[in-house]
Amino acid sequence: MLQNFGKYLLFMKSLVFRGESFKILFKRTIDEAILIGINSIFIVALVSTFIGAVSTVQVSYNMVNALIPRSTIGFIVREMVILELAPTITSIVLAGKVGSSIAGGLGTMQITEQVDALEVMGINSTSYLVLPKIIAALFVFPMLVIIAMFLGLLGGYLAGTVTGQLTAQEYISGIRIDFIPYNVVFALIKSFIFAFLISSISSFRGYFTSGGALEVGAASTSAVTHSVIAVLIADFISAQLLL
Repeated sequence: MLQNFGKYLLFMKSLVFRGESFKILFKRTIDEAILIGINSIFIVALVSTFIGAVSTVQVSYNMVNALIPRSTIGFIVREMVILELAPTITSIVLAGKVGSSIAGGLGTMQITEQVDALEVMGINSTSYLVLPKIIAALFVFPMLVIIAMFLGLLGGYLAGTVTGQLTAQEYISGIRIDFIPYNVVFALIKSFIFAFLISSISSFRGYFTSGGALEVGAASTSAVTHSVIAVLIADFISAQLLL
């Protein structure tokens, strides 16, 4: 385990060693941002909307005390969505979609010797292939988390009003009660951390793939597993340090 961690740190160091020009790095980062971000909007929107809707219904189901105002449902859903559900669940979903894609792509390039070809041409393959993915993830993940926050609250609003669990005014009043702007900042900080972990770990697992097609599949699975574990650990540590 320590050997793999040391190998990972050396891999991270190689990203900035003999890097590519700004023009090439910028172009590749934009391309990766489209692959990571634009292609993930649908799944993020779908998951976050239904998570917000289900949270509202379940909180309402447990809110049986008549003395507790119904607006409390909106307050609880807001805190759940902003602090945990939007950044963490979105990142776990992206670990499965984006992480496996990154690991599979780099693994395929490795076993077909495309990475070796780049090195022969004098190109730092890690800087050219991996660094744009990490930078793109750092930019795109917070944007996807913001979308997840908005749609999560919107899904809760729709579920609450359509099912008659509470009125629109009660829900809106609830999500405005004692709002702490720092919670949004905290969620965005977590999204940056998760973006780095998912993109770097997936790139590491894919870059060092050897063998054939079976090994590429194993690298993708390993990338998702390790990324999810890293996200959960980082989530706990972030909550302890920043809240």
